[in-house]
Amino acid sequence: MAQQTARADTTADDTDKPDRAVVRDALGVGVAVGLSGFAFGVTSAGSGLGLLQTCVLSLLVFTGASQFALVGALAAGGSPFTAAAGAFFLGVRNAFYGLRLSHLLALPRAVRPLAAQWVIDETTAVTLAQPTRRARRIGFTVTGLTLYVLWNLTTLLGALGAKAIGDTRAWGLDAAGPAVFLALLAPMLRTATERAVAGLAVLLGLGLLPVLPAGAPVLVAALAAPIALVTEGPRVGRGRRAAGAAEGTRGADGPTKPKEDR
Repeated sequence: MAQQTARADTTADDTDKPDRAVVRDALGVGVAVGLSGFAFGVTSAGSGLGLLQTCVLSLLVFTGASQFALVGALAAGGSPFTAAAGAFFLGVRNAFYGLRLSHLLALPRAVRPLAAQWVIDETTAVTLAQPTRRARRIGFTVTGLTLYVLWNLTTLLGALGAKAIGDTRAWGLDAAGPAVFLALLAPMLRTATERAVAGLAVLLGLGLLPVLPAGAPVLVAALAAPIALVTEGPRVGRGRRAAGAAEGTRGADGPTKPKEDR
C-alpha cells in the first residue's frame, strides 16, 4: 500500500504544475516579448505612420510579426494594399492556433471573442507547454494580459522616442520576440519527425526570404509539416507491418496450453 501511495504521489507531481510556476513562466514570456514593442513603435514611426496609426495597429492587430511586415513593406516603398496583404497572410497562422487552443482551453462562449485577440505565437507556446487545463488557462491569460499591456505601452513609448532611440537593431529589440519563441519551441521538439519538420521549415523560410514578399516565406515554411509526414508515412507503415508480422510469429510459435491433469 505504501508503494502504491508513493507511485501515486510521483504521478501527481509529474502531471500537476503549481500555479506560481505557470504565472512565473507566463510573466517571463510576456515581459521579454512585450519590451520588443519599442522596436515596432520606432520602426512604424520611421516608416511614415503617425502616432495614432501606430498605436491603433498595436491595439487592434496585436500580432507582432504581421505589424512588422506591414510597416516594413511601407518603409521599403510598397503600396498600402501590398503591405496589408502580406501582413494578412502572415497572420493567418493565428487562425490555426485558435482551432487548437479552443479545444485545450474550452472557454465559455461569451469569453471566446475577447480571448481570440490574444491568440498569438507566445500565448500558444505557453499554453501548449502546460499539463492541465487549469494551468493552460492561467498561462494563456497571464501571458496574453502581460504581453498586451506591455506591447501597447512600449509601442507608444517607441513611437514617441523614435528619434532618440535610433536604430533598434543596435539594441537587439527586434530579435527579442523570435528568440523567446524559439526558446519555448525547442524543448517541445522531442521526436526525429518534429526536429525534421522544424529544420525543413527553417530552410524553406530562410531560403525563400530574399525572393518572396514579406510574410510569404513563413507561410511556405508551413509546407514542412506535410512534406515530413509524407516522407515519414511509408517508413512508419513498414515498421508497423514488421511489428505485426513478428507478433503473428510469436503467436504461432508460442507455448501451448498445458494438458489438464487427469
